[in-house]
Amino acid sequence: MNLDHLKNKIAIVGVGYTPQGKVPGRTAISFHCEAVANAIADAGISKNEIDALYAYRHFDALAGDFDLTGYALAEQLGIRPAVISQEYFCTRGWLYEAIGLLTSGLARYFVISYGDNARSGRRSFIKELKDGKSTDDLAVFGDLSTMAKYAMLARRAMDTYGTGPDVWKEISLAQRDWAQLNPIAGMHGKPLNDEAYYASEMVAAPFRMLDATPTSDGGRALVLTTVERAKALGHPYVVIRGFGSANQPVSPYRLRVEDAESAAYLASRQAFDMAGVTPADIDACEFYDCFTYTVEATLRDYGFFKKEQVRDFITRERLAPGGSLPVNTSGGMLSEAYFMGLTPLAESFMQLTGRCGDRQLGKLAGTKEPALIACSDNGAVFQGHAAMILERGE
Repeated sequence: MNLDHLKNKIAIVGVGYTPQGKVPGRTAISFHCEAVANAIADAGISKNEIDALYAYRHFDALAGDFDLTGYALAEQLGIRPAVISQEYFCTRGWLYEAIGLLTSGLARYFVISYGDNARSGRRSFIKELKDGKSTDDLAVFGDLSTMAKYAMLARRAMDTYGTGPDVWKEISLAQRDWAQLNPIAGMHGKPLNDEAYYASEMVAAPFRMLDATPTSDGGRALVLTTVERAKALGHPYVVIRGFGSANQPVSPYRLRVEDAESAAYLASRQAFDMAGVTPADIDACEFYDCFTYTVEATLRDYGFFKKEQVRDFITRERLAPGGSLPVNTSGGMLSEAYFMGLTPLAESFMQLTGRCGDRQLGKLAGTKEPALIACSDNGAVFQGHAAMILERGE
């Protein structure tokens, strides 16, 4: 599929943050609304210019909260977009929807938002048990959560090409180091060392607690439009130079750790080909990091290293502040905040527009100003994937 005519056509022009971490007494929709309002203000546009509103992901309402829908969000924002959408599964279709609406002229501005009160509401991602009873035949085998499904693949990767906790520790520590430079990160002021990593509780072998992303209260939103409109706004913006999307509709227990047609591989190949670059041209990576192994698998499938090089390539010195390939410079979902694919996308935007303070690449010692950032959005258990190669707008 040749999509070169869509290269450099779409821009990100605004981002919205909210208080994050543990923020009790808030509804999920309140975080969505605050994030969207802040993103619209950051873009310098009117809310009435929003023609497409996409609620990133639907979750069941926590106790005492209301079910969140795209309609309810639009109503609370006081807007009437022509398109209202919401993802109920993890197919990561928002990117293609945004590009189609914007390039066709059906929408001027597209907003994608995420909000949840997951930490205060103690959201659980265990769907295989309810009231102590199995809801899934796989529960009898100990497959009780999303973490268990990822852990199963990580265990297989250990046997297949020799990765393991001593590799994932490097990812966990590197991202915690980045969080020390980000004052809004959940793990800011909480440095991590090798001993603390190994001492953390084993949750779903081979994963320890520090291999997994904690939940967060809060929200995040971004505004996308065409490059032509972005230029007219007169402030820094980010261009999507290349993108790709792929789905692998295979049950997690049937996935293979070495798959030449994994969703991440296919999506990233399309993105790199459209952008006309290779992994060697990338200055930083902002990758979906629900688990440490997810970062490893994404780097591998994107072509940054070959499987037999995993122990040489994935080191704290390479990925952490001052390293040759900065990864998840906000701390990522592991150490900043869990807003799914909007955590890495927002940080990509902030880095490329020079708004990251002490962690800003190019100002931080041992780093260079980023020209190209690879950004990923992973869905389900490696089953859906969106890849983006992002660069500064001119």
